[in-house]
Amino acid sequence: MTSPTTTPISTGVTMLGLGAMGSALAARLLAAGHPVTVWNRSVGRDADLVERGARRAETVADAVTAQPLIVACLLRHPSVHHTLDPVVAQLRGKTLVNLTTTTPNEARELAAWAAEHGIDYLDGAILAVPAMIGSPGAQVFYGGSQAAFDQHRKVLDTWATSIFDGSDAGRASLIDLAMLSAMYQMFAGFIHGAAMVGSEGMTATEFAARTTPFISAMTASFAGFARIIDGGDYAVAGQQSLDFSDLSYIVRASDEQGVNPATLAAVQALIGRQVAAGHGSEGFSRIYESFRAAEVTVGGGRETVGGSHDERYM
Repeated sequence: MTSPTTTPISTGVTMLGLGAMGSALAARLLAAGHPVTVWNRSVGRDADLVERGARRAETVADAVTAQPLIVACLLRHPSVHHTLDPVVAQLRGKTLVNLTTTTPNEARELAAWAAEHGIDYLDGAILAVPAMIGSPGAQVFYGGSQAAFDQHRKVLDTWATSIFDGSDAGRASLIDLAMLSAMYQMFAGFIHGAAMVGSEGMTATEFAARTTPFISAMTASFAGFARIIDGGDYAVAGQQSLDFSDLSYIVRASDEQGVNPATLAAVQALIGRQVAAGHGSEGFSRIYESFRAAEVTVGGGRETVGGSHDERYM
């Protein structure tokens, strides 16, 4: 006698926030067969999702009581509290996955708030644009509750490759923002270069065609830089020295072409700081030390800071 075949019950999900990303996440869940309840502060954004089978919640309280798994994809960190603080009692015993972009410390604050109120918490960082959701190239990093990650892995994997970065809720955000830092600064470098050649008539399209193969080849050097940084010996033979990496001529050329050299001047300042400290013969990767915590004068005193976002840190 054979046992009847049973169909696994799909996890129900409430999606809070229906911007471009939230809508893409909800649509993917519906396509995968999950019951989905949706809520958005601005009315009208849920019409297509409701037509596909989502249930519209009129209030946040209705939304968070409808399903066991709550996903927030809102505008900024304060909006998470603004949306969820009034319904925190209804969230007790549920799982909250926060996909709102936060800083690491904001993610940790939300994790502590969730723990205080009996909410299982995962903080997620999406490394994808909305059109990539559900594709192999999309990634989402998670930090926080291992139990929540394991329990809801099937749901999470409908969106992207899911990577758990440990119990520290802020670690996923840190990794995500660090990768975005690399990306945006690379883009800024390309656009700066396009402005330089554009000053004498070359189109950005032509510049992109000529630059892409070179930049693609250069990214292979990341692993070498990483080995030197992790090893801590910036004098390893075979590197381009900081003395040789003087970028002042590119800054001057930009000025001559009427192009703002601000992004490149910032890199030159990082190099100059290490050269002034006597490290000119060491490799370019030495500027890593210019990004690390350093003492700067603030208001007549000394203050320890990390990173560099203005001339105080150069």
